[in-house]
Amino acid sequence: MTTIRIAHLYPDQMNIYGDRGNILTLQQRCRWRGIAAEVVAVQPRQSVDWTSFDLAFFGGGQDSGQALIAEDFVERQAAGIREAAEDGLVLLAICGGYQLLGHYFLTYTNEQLPGIGLLDVHTVGGDKRLIGNVVVRWNNDGHLEASAPHELVGFENHSGRTYLGHGVRPLGRVVRGFGNNGEDGTEGAVYRNVFGCYMHGSLLPKNPHFADHLLALALQHHSQNRLSLPSLDDTLELTAHRVMVERLTH
Repeated sequence: MTTIRIAHLYPDQMNIYGDRGNILTLQQRCRWRGIAAEVVAVQPRQSVDWTSFDLAFFGGGQDSGQALIAEDFVERQAAGIREAAEDGLVLLAICGGYQLLGHYFLTYTNEQLPGIGLLDVHTVGGDKRLIGNVVVRWNNDGHLEASAPHELVGFENHSGRTYLGHGVRPLGRVVRGFGNNGEDGTEGAVYRNVFGCYMHGSLLPKNPHFADHLLALALQHHSQNRLSLPSLDDTLELTAHRVMVERLTH
């Protein structure tokens, strides 16, 4: 049986608005296909061999939660994650985790939390929270099946405004909601197999096509060969997805 290893970064400090559901979704979609998914929690002060993982997840948290782990993340994990990302590690980061993959997060109270600079982005806190359901037109580079949706849906709740540099591309364009900063119409950032965004909800149960994209990349990283995932019956999931898109865009 094929086994992929998933690192769950700081699950106690960085888990908000159902973000843990992303891990559950990855595990279940593997299980349905006869693939083993071993999830390893990465805790503060822990040494990690990032070359042993195929996929990593970094959830969101309050500013206080980010402050608790930011220094540990930079000092203990930054070098290993950056090297692994260059070698194809798949990484999904939501909200606070997304912000800490950038250069820094300057909070509304003027506290600067360091990031690891894996993504060429920076975040500045605002005095108004950007809250609500969001629909994003995904820049998927033609990797989806023709029948798969081209939208991603989620829920955002953040005070940070994230701005993209030249070293990343947006995950998608905002159709409904605020996205990265409420100004430029972008949502998320992508570099190699690293994906950051503001979509809670949780993201992957609402978007099984995106979950499978991450799993396909993780399997490719694991085997060093391009593999196709066996199809699943996602009728219910995609029906719910379509209803949400139609409700928010009409």
